[in-house]
Amino acid sequence: MTLPYPNISPDIIHIGPLRVRWYGMMYVLGYIVAARLCRKRMRDGTLPLTQEGLDTFLTAMFVGMLLGARAMYVLVYDRSLHTGLDWLKVWNGGLSFHGAAAGMIIACIWTARRYKVPIMTLTDTLALCATPGLAFGRIGNFINAELYGRPTDVPWAMVFPTDPQQVPRHPSQLYEMLGEGVILGTFLWWFEAKARREGWWRPGIGGSAFLIGYGIIRSLVELTRQPDAQLGFLAGGITMGQLLSSLMIIGGIAVALWVYRQPPQTPKPVVKVRAA
Repeated sequence: MTLPYPNISPDIIHIGPLRVRWYGMMYVLGYIVAARLCRKRMRDGTLPLTQEGLDTFLTAMFVGMLLGARAMYVLVYDRSLHTGLDWLKVWNGGLSFHGAAAGMIIACIWTARRYKVPIMTLTDTLALCATPGLAFGRIGNFINAELYGRPTDVPWAMVFPTDPQQVPRHPSQLYEMLGEGVILGTFLWWFEAKARREGWWRPGIGGSAFLIGYGIIRSLVELTRQPDAQLGFLAGGITMGQLLSSLMIIGGIAVALWVYRQPPQTPKPVVKVRAA
């Protein structure tokens, strides 16, 4: 017994050379939601940037996300894209979240230096605002029928049209959407509110919680996800996703240990900007 795959066309519009895909639209939606959340944090003083600084921050985040995601995919997952202009063809797919995270952290560092704001405050905002984009991105993967799971006999298994074996598989994209987007996002907002309310908030807690939480959730979901065909399983039967997620967990723990050495603080509003 399986659930029918909805078989949604990956194209929203396809007229001659004009082609708008759901996958790209999901990234746009994620960016729009993240931008609105960032503006909300700026207005309430949690994010100490002016409107001009926020616009620069959002632009840097988008560029860092795209370049990092593509670079990591090409360098780690598919080296056949090293040559020619194939490196630039992101519309054909091939993005890595771990690379996107690295690119966005670099964008946070650059923004912090340019506008003289605490780097940890920016990474906390990044952690909270990135989770909707993760959820949208996994929906895009599901519509593309890519990054599906391993064969299974669970009642909610699906047969994906892009699967050459045509066997029931875990809809692991939906597991990741719920875990990385909905559950992790809800937890992070609750965690920050609780820490601020009880007076033990420290800048950097949110960012470290994201690294640890994402790493754990992704590592667990990888147990149901089909490894990338070009890589397969690594030594010990782990996947590349689990290896990179392990590095995120280690990094998150290291940041958390450093953060907890700092005195608790609730950042005071640096500037309040009215919505345009």
